[in-house]
Amino acid sequence: MTAKSTASALKSYVEPFSVDGSRPFHLKGHDTGARGGLHKETGKKIVEANRTRLQELQEKLYAQDRWSLLLIFQGMDAAGKDSAIEAVFDGINPQGCEVHSFKTPSSSELDHDFMWRHTIAVPQRGRIGIFNRSYYEECLVVRVHPEILDKQKIPPELINKNIWRDRFEDISAFERYLARNGTVVLKFFLNVSKEEQRLRFLDRLDEPAKNWKFSMADVGERALWDKYQSAYQDVIGGTASKDAPWHVVPADHKWFARVVIGSTIVSALEKLDLKFPQTDKADLPGLNAVREALLKEGPPIEPKATAVVNKDVKKSGAKKTEKAPAMQGRAKA
Repeated sequence: MTAKSTASALKSYVEPFSVDGSRPFHLKGHDTGARGGLHKETGKKIVEANRTRLQELQEKLYAQDRWSLLLIFQGMDAAGKDSAIEAVFDGINPQGCEVHSFKTPSSSELDHDFMWRHTIAVPQRGRIGIFNRSYYEECLVVRVHPEILDKQKIPPELINKNIWRDRFEDISAFERYLARNGTVVLKFFLNVSKEEQRLRFLDRLDEPAKNWKFSMADVGERALWDKYQSAYQDVIGGTASKDAPWHVVPADHKWFARVVIGSTIVSALEKLDLKFPQTDKADLPGLNAVREALLKEGPPIEPKATAVVNKDVKKSGAKKTEKAPAMQGRAKA
């Protein structure tokens, strides 16, 4: 399947949920329980196909070493951020993918601007960086709990009614800067309903093996549901752009959330026309000489096996790089 046909096949799982700032945004207009007309088993097959393709694209991204990919995950408690990251990136080579989970800022981090700890964590060229929560918390949790601003050591005269609008502008400028320097920025808001959150909280409480996932603080935050929804409305509407679009992911069905997330990532990478680096013709004589020397070191290699190796090398034209084999484990949040 070509990149164009892949994008076409995944279009219906990407475009309906994409917000790029070109139209007014209304969070209430997005259905948390949408399933894209799919049955669960069909959705699982799409998730697996996306995962396989993502593994291929990530290898080319790493080898080409030109682009990088920053993925930002936001959502209410129990929206499924951790499990979505784990499922979508299962099998991805950990050498080229790193997850950052941002918690309460440390005293050292509070001595810097609110973007600092995130800025130093952006992915290198050829890598995928995943932010499980991000600098957007500074316009969400901090907005819902304004007392947090008192701990951020910001000069009092700078804390005014425009602070959230100013932060939207700073974030948008930062994301535009990243895009102009080869970092593809994709942002996902896992849009879960209040009722589904209630059911997931009960599941965590009823199953001893999941008790550790529950915090009493979650109950307090749930009581502020409407304030958080209002904050997300403003954040998404105020920072969505073509350089860094938001994707409002229906999250009541975890399997469909993974369909949307995986499809969005694969579609974005397909647009980059990623390729393995080509071997410089001037290097071929030296490579052939090394090959001949290695062949002389050991017993003869069966002609059939040698032919296959030559065919694969010629077909890919890939430059040999020192690289760890793909790990069949999971990227941990």
